[in-house]
Amino acid sequence: MENFDAIVIGAGHAGCEAALALARTGHKTLLLSLNLDAVAFLACNPSIGGTAKGQLVCEIDALGGEMGFNTDKTLIQLRMLNRGKGPAVQSLRAQADKVKYHSEMKKTLEETPNLFLRQGEAISIEENADGCKTVLTAVGKSYTAKAVVFATGVYLKSRIIIGDYTKDVGPNGFANAQKLSDSLKALGIKLLRFKTGTPARINGRSIDYSKLEVQYGEENIQNFSFLTKNKPKNVAVCYLTYTNENTHSIIKSNLDKAPVFSGLIKGVGPRYCPSIETKIVRFADKERHQLFLEPESLSTNEVYIQGFSTSMPVDVQEQMVHSVAGLENAEIMRDSYAIEYDCIEPTQLLPTLELKGHKGLFFAGQINGTSGYEEAGAQGIIAGINASLYLDGKEQLVLKRSDGYIGVLIDDIVTKGTNEPYRMMTSRAEYRLFLRSDNADLRLTEIGRKVGLVNDERWQVFLDKKQKLNEIFELLSVKFKPQELEELFTENGESLPRESMSVKNILKRSNIDAFKLNEKFGLFKNFDYEIINEMNIMVKYEGYLKQQEEEIEKFKKNEKILIPENFDYRKYHGLRLEAIEKLETIKPLNIGQASRISGVSPADIAVLSVLVKKFAKENNE
Repeated sequence: MENFDAIVIGAGHAGCEAALALARTGHKTLLLSLNLDAVAFLACNPSIGGTAKGQLVCEIDALGGEMGFNTDKTLIQLRMLNRGKGPAVQSLRAQADKVKYHSEMKKTLEETPNLFLRQGEAISIEENADGCKTVLTAVGKSYTAKAVVFATGVYLKSRIIIGDYTKDVGPNGFANAQKLSDSLKALGIKLLRFKTGTPARINGRSIDYSKLEVQYGEENIQNFSFLTKNKPKNVAVCYLTYTNENTHSIIKSNLDKAPVFSGLIKGVGPRYCPSIETKIVRFADKERHQLFLEPESLSTNEVYIQGFSTSMPVDVQEQMVHSVAGLENAEIMRDSYAIEYDCIEPTQLLPTLELKGHKGLFFAGQINGTSGYEEAGAQGIIAGINASLYLDGKEQLVLKRSDGYIGVLIDDIVTKGTNEPYRMMTSRAEYRLFLRSDNADLRLTEIGRKVGLVNDERWQVFLDKKQKLNEIFELLSVKFKPQELEELFTENGESLPRESMSVKNILKRSNIDAFKLNEKFGLFKNFDYEIINEMNIMVKYEGYLKQQEEEIEKFKKNEKILIPENFDYRKYHGLRLEAIEKLETIKPLNIGQASRISGVSPADIAVLSVLVKKFAKENNE
């Protein structure tokens, strides 16, 4: 039997972040993976980021995580989504080299002190009287630790489904975990059954690119990681095509063969990333759906068809693919499939991602009912940080909704639960103008430093950025005379001022930004893109940001009213029975979290606030 401080079960995106957080904060950590070839594997789309997901990656990085840095090292294309909209909804998205992403992350894990990577299937966990946990593997090897993080992804009793064919395996045919679900049930954990899927991969040489729309990357934009020194280069392009009437006809005539409708699939699928057959049925009025062709790696010809997920039989899949413009002669290299798997009901977790009533057991990633690499990595770093703090006997970290998208994500799943794979979206974040990618470090790096995960190098980069921001803000008071501004204002359709105007007021003009001003006068030539962009946003949206900061302060007041762990909701009169049952189940940490529980009304919160204050007075707290 080998002893560790912590054990992380699963080496996907959640497991990698959790294990690195533990090891980097000085804890001897075992990372167990069913297959070392599946470490940080991009099992679905070969991309990192996307709407709201890009913000998550930047926040992981700001806390001291690895996903953003690894993406910058291995990306082959980078874009900013929603470029034509405001900064509140703009999100980075990268095409990552699938092969390099895995190999670089595995290399990082292997070279990290205190971290031990081991291939093996965990089949059970036991909690000992002294607080230690014992994890047993399929080959009879046992490991003990005081903290365990479950990051098993979609591998628990997973099975893939293609037409009427099923097989008990994980993504890409990797071995699954058959026995661990039963061990979790023995701990009293409620399990759910969810489903997701992945499209077919086709041979890039068999595509007629002349019929497709080219999707280029962008140069000189923000990186995912604040540590990345050299701008990543776009070395690949993506392409856009569409389904058509023929595609839809093929799908509709074969719906009886679709497992999602025939009843063969029992798991609940994702609402916001459905199979193409579900789209055709749900959006019957749409004449076509977008399909993006994305290269998987520079070392392979495999191309991913984003938006074409299906579990149809392979002969139907071939007809569907060949009906699309540009794919008439496409060679399918890997069939599309659906995958079902066990996950836990996430309201059984505290906002720290620790299992209620089980000290030292943490859960992160798709086992918590979420979808996506980025959501997994975000939970992984928080679970790893809190497992580390638990081992050190320190107060655990709870990120608030006003701190970041990570706070929104975790609060949503542990407070409200989910009846389908949860996906992060900008619309879920009420303070999204404040929670941008560009300021993730300003919001979270000090927190990462406090918990011991931000190293000296990252901390110095953060301090340097703050210094640069101070310097560029000093330039906002510089004034220009009307005659100096005439050309700039005329070119951009702005009326010329009668008096001298400060840089700050110039930037308030709708059609002029800091980049145009810099191009004309070179005022910010000593600053890089990130600093200029940050300042530009803060000036242009100053009024809205101030308003949102005021809203955040109001929000924080309820978050500060803590509910004691031993508070007896049934002891006092005034709360409705439904509210009592919900509060006892969720066990909210504070009045703010209690107010977001489904079934707990504003009237219940008003009563609860009074009762909590009464309890504190009675107990001299």
